[in-house]
Amino acid sequence: MMGKSSSLLSLLTATAVLFTGASATLDPIVIKGAKFFYKTNGTQFFIKGVAYQSGVSNNGGGATSSGSQTSFVDPLANTAACTRDVPKLKQLGANTIRTYALDPTADHDTCMSLLDAAGIYVISDLGEPNLSIDRTSPEWNTALYARYTAVVDSMSKYSNVIGFFAGNEVPNNLTYIDSTPFVKAAVRDTKAYIKSKGYRAMGVGYAADDDATVRANVAAYFNCGDVASQIDFWGYNIYEWCGASNYQTSGYADRTKEFTGYSVPAFFAEYGCNTQGGGAAGRKFSEVAALYGSQMSPVFSGGIVYEYFEEANDYGLVSASGGSVSTLADFGAWQTAIAAVSPSAVNAASYSPTNTVGQACPTIDASTWAVAASPLPPTPNEAACSCMVSSLSCVASASLNGTVIGQLFGQVCGYPGSPCSGVSKNATTGTYGPWSMCNATEQLSNAFDTYYKGQKSSANACNFGGAAAVVKPAGAASSCASVIAQATVSNPVSGSTGGAASSSKKSDASGMTYGANPWVGQVFAVGFTVTALLSGMGMILL
Repeated sequence: MMGKSSSLLSLLTATAVLFTGASATLDPIVIKGAKFFYKTNGTQFFIKGVAYQSGVSNNGGGATSSGSQTSFVDPLANTAACTRDVPKLKQLGANTIRTYALDPTADHDTCMSLLDAAGIYVISDLGEPNLSIDRTSPEWNTALYARYTAVVDSMSKYSNVIGFFAGNEVPNNLTYIDSTPFVKAAVRDTKAYIKSKGYRAMGVGYAADDDATVRANVAAYFNCGDVASQIDFWGYNIYEWCGASNYQTSGYADRTKEFTGYSVPAFFAEYGCNTQGGGAAGRKFSEVAALYGSQMSPVFSGGIVYEYFEEANDYGLVSASGGSVSTLADFGAWQTAIAAVSPSAVNAASYSPTNTVGQACPTIDASTWAVAASPLPPTPNEAACSCMVSSLSCVASASLNGTVIGQLFGQVCGYPGSPCSGVSKNATTGTYGPWSMCNATEQLSNAFDTYYKGQKSSANACNFGGAAAVVKPAGAASSCASVIAQATVSNPVSGSTGGAASSSKKSDASGMTYGANPWVGQVFAVGFTVTALLSGMGMILL
């Protein structure tokens, strides 16, 4: 129960009341080379973090609510829970929490002020269960862009925000490597958005799965090419050290060697294997001494233990119910382990990075990597999509549902004349149609119109069983011509897409892992799965 933390709780709550908006007490964390530093005094910062979000179920989906929707509880908008938990997080010795899904419309002031007063920073994922980059049918579209930038807007005023993850375990094996360009495009555009808004520096990174078949290439891909599209930091979800393991046997030595020359900060975005016997209660966290020790701390900037709340997956440090919270067996184990570390640090002023250049991009290989280094998918532009639709003569019905849209794509993309070339996506060749960043209905309208005009505007070429209709092109705004021209110049319409597409890891304990169904094919005209189509249609933002 809360007990001993009551006085601390009162102090933190009173401190939080002093804040009327953005927190401004904690020194922002900045990046120099491959390390984090406190901005003002230049002291090196090591993440001593805890994953903090309840209701995360199998593969990262939230608790299922009515219909096909998936709900989640924003942990930084739950004032009662923050008031209850922040003292425990401070007692643990945490200086960072990771959250997996935030509601950008919610008020985070109280929770962020409580965390600020406790000396705790935040790293958050940008997606949420119903609106994220789905590995099974990846998109980077206007709905996702609106979601990501809204989260950035809502968190930008807090000085204790370190940054964001643009994706979590998206390509988690060779089947899904074609999703990587969409995540990298999200990194590029989120970084550009932060800069365009004049916000203080906040990093945009990626949290990776520890799958041996893809981890090296994925790490290189996100760290290669144009600096503007490179990640600002790398998070590793790693569960290799189980029970009485050691630096060599666990694979930690190999991972450290692999990241020795990485040009941006790397840290463990999740760790804490519980398969050694006894579940969470049996964890001794002997890996903590190694992670912050002399062999690893020059390479890795700490890590985030999984997780604060005890749930069905049995990784919890505490059991929480209503206004009370009780510590579990490995609360004390992690608290003791993290209190004992004293990583060797450097000061920003005396630190001269030697690894200032990103890695070489992975080369395309039929068996291990089938993703072109460039170009990336286009930057979503709602105005451009609206202009494009206003110029069409054959458009899809606005009432179509996701399943029907998928069927119609399968139909029209198989017709002659490459009607889906404007919305095509091919990670292997690096070919992305200019309108592949629009929502699903807009993309379908583009395909319909392309086929219709290719058939010399024959009336029966714009029907599709009543799903399409001939319309008089809307009077486009005068600015549309230049907007459309810019979109097509940046990502020109290509040729045919080929028709319609046909380790010791935690089990069902991932933070927010989106998409778990097999995805077939490396060349695709558009996302055909219902999940992706619903996202493309623009799911309602929270």
